[in-house]
Amino acid sequence: MWNKRGFRMPEGAEIVSHQGDEFKVDVSVPLDEDGYLGRQCPECSMSFRMNGEDYKALPDDIELWCVYCGHHQEHSEFMTAQQRDRVMRAAGDLGMQIVSQALSDAFRGLSRGSSRRSGFSISYKEKPFYPRPLPGIDEERLARIRTCAGCQVRYAVFDEHRFCPVCGRLPAASVAFDALQAEMARLDALNAVADDAKAILREQGVFTRSWVDTIENVVGVVEALASAVFESAVTDAAARLRGKGNVFQRLDDMADLFVGAGYDDLRGILEPETWQRLIETWAARHVFTHNDGIVDEKYLRKVPTSSAQVGRRLVISEAICRRAVDDATSLCTALAELTV
Repeated sequence: MWNKRGFRMPEGAEIVSHQGDEFKVDVSVPLDEDGYLGRQCPECSMSFRMNGEDYKALPDDIELWCVYCGHHQEHSEFMTAQQRDRVMRAAGDLGMQIVSQALSDAFRGLSRGSSRRSGFSISYKEKPFYPRPLPGIDEERLARIRTCAGCQVRYAVFDEHRFCPVCGRLPAASVAFDALQAEMARLDALNAVADDAKAILREQGVFTRSWVDTIENVVGVVEALASAVFESAVTDAAARLRGKGNVFQRLDDMADLFVGAGYDDLRGILEPETWQRLIETWAARHVFTHNDGIVDEKYLRKVPTSSAQVGRRLVISEAICRRAVDDATSLCTALAELTV
């Protein structure tokens, strides 16, 4: 591509303005086949994607947030490594032509012959320059697409995240539901493992360990959401929480806390069967976290209908985990709507 100063630019790059020795070059960055643009955090180096149409509609001076670590900076700083290579290729080829033209101007008139007094001649022959094609963009395919409930920007992530690239910190409810979906996705992924690999993983305890992690994670998700909801809705939350320890890890105490602050009883919002299963999940989590899964008297008091015996190890299954995720989703929905 030619421009008005005679510089050749590759397809996808164009000189849009220049003043003196300063040039402004527009280098296109192609979207992927799903219509998304890659972004890479300059702080943690992790990548995410943004919908091309949504990104184009943002203000020119927009600052972006890293969806993973929350780093906040001017949007151009979020170029991926491949995008930067593409831009630097165009800049390098333009620089070579600028130097070549400067040499041509400097040597113009000096290549006509030799000086009889000096006995030497200076000559410079300009050669036509053909820019190299810009490198393409071939980055990892999309994994999970999200739409921000606040700004409606669509973006794709490749790991656990806590921020919208435009709005910043995500609401606690969004984080909770996303985490519960991730737990279900992990259960699905384990199910999809080939049978021969499954046998090896089962023998090494990978399935059981993953199921225990799910139980522990479910409790953590609810604890984080309940804490965020209570602290944002109750003006004297700090005073009410003082001296109560990890109250959000104890279901009945958590429900009493909200009732005491004037909100509906979570135990009445959920079905009695659901609340009882949640009690069992919380009791199982306590056993595995504090007693390596060995049943104690405290567990049996919480789950009097259990056939487990003191001193034996509690058995967890995939079905129990899936039910726990479903029950926790119901509880998180009730928590999110409790103060609305």
